[in-house]
Amino acid sequence: MKPSLLILAAGMGSRYGGLKQVDGVGPNEEAIIEYSIYDAIKAGFGKVVCVIRKEIATAFEEKFGNKFKDKIEVVYAFQELDYPVAGIEKFPEGREKPWGTAHAVLVAKDLIQEPFAVINADDYYGVSSFAVMADFLKNECKPNLYSMIGYVLDNTLSDHGTVNRGICEMDSGNLLTDVVERTKIHREGGNIQFFDESGTRHILGQNTLVSMNYWGFHPAVFEQLEKAFVEFVHTEGHLPKSELYIPTVMNALIKQEKIQVKVLTCDAQWYGVTYKEDKSFVVDAFNEMIGRGVYPKELWGHN
Repeated sequence: MKPSLLILAAGMGSRYGGLKQVDGVGPNEEAIIEYSIYDAIKAGFGKVVCVIRKEIATAFEEKFGNKFKDKIEVVYAFQELDYPVAGIEKFPEGREKPWGTAHAVLVAKDLIQEPFAVINADDYYGVSSFAVMADFLKNECKPNLYSMIGYVLDNTLSDHGTVNRGICEMDSGNLLTDVVERTKIHREGGNIQFFDESGTRHILGQNTLVSMNYWGFHPAVFEQLEKAFVEFVHTEGHLPKSELYIPTVMNALIKQEKIQVKVLTCDAQWYGVTYKEDKSFVVDAFNEMIGRGVYPKELWGHN
């Protein structure tokens, strides 16, 4: 069975100032998500599941239409605040912010029965990353063995504002031992830093291993995510800006020795658009890759 690709595309784009999920960066206004799907097809993925909000469904349809219809199956899951979850009778009232990336994966539960990868719609992960991930999902993935593609922190920062990253540690066998989601990471005076919940400043090394939300999962993960989300809503759901992140759930499962997460390495270069000012750099990067023959100029006209 071919693995599936789950694309998290329900973000509100508040820092970007618009729907970066559909914003064009290629020569024919191709969005980053299109290059990810193109790479996934070449790597042998069999289905794409896009997690979006109902209010942006029309924008997705107008942007992508039937571009992929004859190339790969594409289905949609909707991340709504009141998505029914067993164990939660009523959600807190007045909630406006999405519940986070763990919840975004959970809403695709009924659409995926095979090993699958998770990526962000607005991050470019590189051709080789999909080949590496597909190989793991086809040959190694188990109910208690997942994976994550690791990146170097210094290569994942924006020059135009702060970013959130999963700060990771792994053992000599390339198994993840710790991953903690850190927010508002940025360069300051030659250092890379963030402030924790208490306001304490922390310095990070340039080569720190980070998660870019690129995970490889067995469908057994849905039961684990559901259990974690129910507990989260009961304990933190009343906080209007609380979110449950994938790294938070994975870290807890690792500490409880319920799963192992293999850190996959690849030589791919990451690009992303957190802020509008990031776009010109990403556009130049795709033009350069097209010039080297990594992608055709007409992405969907020559494959």
